This record gives sequence, C-alpha cells and structure tokens, in this order.
Amino acid sequence: MITERVSVLMVTHQSAGTLGRALEAVGALDHGNLELVVVDCGSTDDSVATARRAWPSGMEGELLELEENRGFTGGMNTGLAATEGPWILALNPDAYPRPDFLSRLLDTARGHPEVGAVTGRLLRSRREGEEELLDACGMYLVPTWRHLDRGSGRRDRGQLRRRCRVFGATGAATLYRRRALEDVALAGEIFDERFHSYREDAELSFRLRERGWEIVYEPGAVARHDRFNLPGRRSRMPPRVNFHSLKNRYLLRIYHQTVANLLWTLPFTLFRDLLAFGWVLLRERSSLGAYGWVWRHRKELFARRRRIQRRRRVSGGAIDRWFFVSELAWTGGGADR
Repeated sequence: MITERVSVLMVTHQSAGTLGRALEAVGALDHGNLELVVVDCGSTDDSVATARRAWPSGMEGELLELEENRGFTGGMNTGLAATEGPWILALNPDAYPRPDFLSRLLDTARGHPEVGAVTGRLLRSRREGEEELLDACGMYLVPTWRHLDRGSGRRDRGQLRRRCRVFGATGAATLYRRRALEDVALAGEIFDERFHSYREDAELSFRLRERGWEIVYEPGAVARHDRFNLPGRRSRMPPRVNFHSLKNRYLLRIYHQTVANLLWTLPFTLFRDLLAFGWVLLRERSSLGAYGWVWRHRKELFARRRRIQRRRRVSGGAIDRWFFVSELAWTGGGADR
C-alpha cells in the first residue's frame, strides 16, 4: 500500500516560545510520508533560528521567510503554493499533536471522497495538577453569527467522544483534502487574505459546506493547544488582532449570509452588533477603523460575495440548520445538498 503524501503547513510569527515543541511533535508523527513547510511572516524574534535548530531530523521540506507579516491567510497560501501533496495538515506553532494524530485523521477520511476536512480533539495545555480542559472539538454556529469551538474551556469529562459531522474546523490543527481546497478557491486563492488572521478558518468552512464538502470531527485524534486568543482575553490581545477580529465578523456575513438568514437572525445580530460598537467606542477605540475599512472596501467585498454565491451547490436552508445544532450523525455518507 502506497502511503499518501501529507504536507504539514505551519505559519509562524513571533512563535519562538512554542515552535520547538511543535516541531518536536511533528517529528514524532507516525505517518510515514511527510513534508514540512514552515512559513515565517516577518518575525523579529528567534522563530526562524528556532525552526532551523528544531527541524525534525531527516524530514523533507523547506523554511520560507516572508519579509512582512501577511497573517495566517497569506502564510498558508504561500505554503500551499509550495506543495503538491493530496493532503494538507494545517498546524499552529502552539499545537502539539500526539504521534497518531495524523494517521487517525487520515483513516477517517480515506474511502470517503466527500470529506474535505477532518478535525481532531484539541485539549488545552496545562500544568501538572490542573484539570483537563477541552479546547476545540469542531466548530459550531449560533444565531448571533458567532462561530464557537465545541467544548471550549469546559472540563473534560469524557464528553464529545462521538465521531460526527460538524459545521467547521479550526485552523489550529486540521487535515484538509487538497482537492477540496482547490475546489473552493477563488482565482486560485484558497484562504481569503483580506482576513489576515482570525475567523479565516470559519470562512473557509462556509465555502467548503456551500460547495457540498463534508467536515468531520474525529475524537480519537488528540492534540494539545496553547491557545492565547480567547474572548475573555480580548483586552490583552494586540490591537491589530482585535481589529481583524471585528472586521472579519462583517466579512463573514457579507460573503455568506442569505436574505432569509438575514431576516431571521436580525434580532440576534443587531443586538450583538450594538454591544460590539459600544465596547469599541468606550473601551477599544483602536478597533474603530474596522468599520471604515469595511465601508471603503464594500464594492470588492460584495463582488466577492457574488462570486461565492454563484458557485454554491448547497441550499441556504441546509446551511441554516447548522445555526441550531452543534453536530450531526455521520456514517460515511454524502454531505448536504
């Protein structure tokens, strides 16, 4: 049996503190046909030196150094263009998969050509003696148009152990089928670089689902994640991250919200939008520019929306279902139509 090639893509920016451990975990993966591509986005710390020093012994691949910080989206697009394998493992430099993480994801996807992405069971990194917390077990939607990680921050009591369909997958540690990514690309661009960072994985999940690709959660694939960007830590995040988070909230809806969805979610989204505007006005004025950015780019954003909507194969009602459920049973059948 020929072992299929998997390209492990890692985007770094000021990641020296965690990158060595992440590369050690990549080197321990039990899949036998790997290449590693690390794309550094203009780091000024020791990320590049750490990547060279901690590169897994004998592993093929390359380190690509970008002069500017093009964000997760620009880094991933650069890495994708440098590889050709049929599978892509997106892995954050603060995510540490178990040795069988990738092989379990592949086993779930093999034989099911409708599967475009498989995501695993992410646990928060912890100190000795601390309780085990879940980090992400797939992504779900709520009527306020928030996309949330299933189980995030909850004590691990053995819940969420069923393989199932989920709306979306976190970019921190997910296996993608290249054919699916190429199918949802627009003008050759897989990740929308307007997002830069934050919510780009949700936007990709929308395009995958709208084109009929399936996204599956595999609980047997376990990784740890040193997540820093959390809603409760917003005041401690860099202003640029908060700017992109706010801006990208509206990009998601411009691209993917149908008229019917707009009408029934309006009471929820309007309330949340007013709260967000009040917060930004009173506490986070550095993000005010996000509203101006969306307005200035409205023509190109709506032009992109038209291209996305013309290509969709799945009804709006089928996507709306994901605003009410966090999972659906999966037995290896086809995706929504």
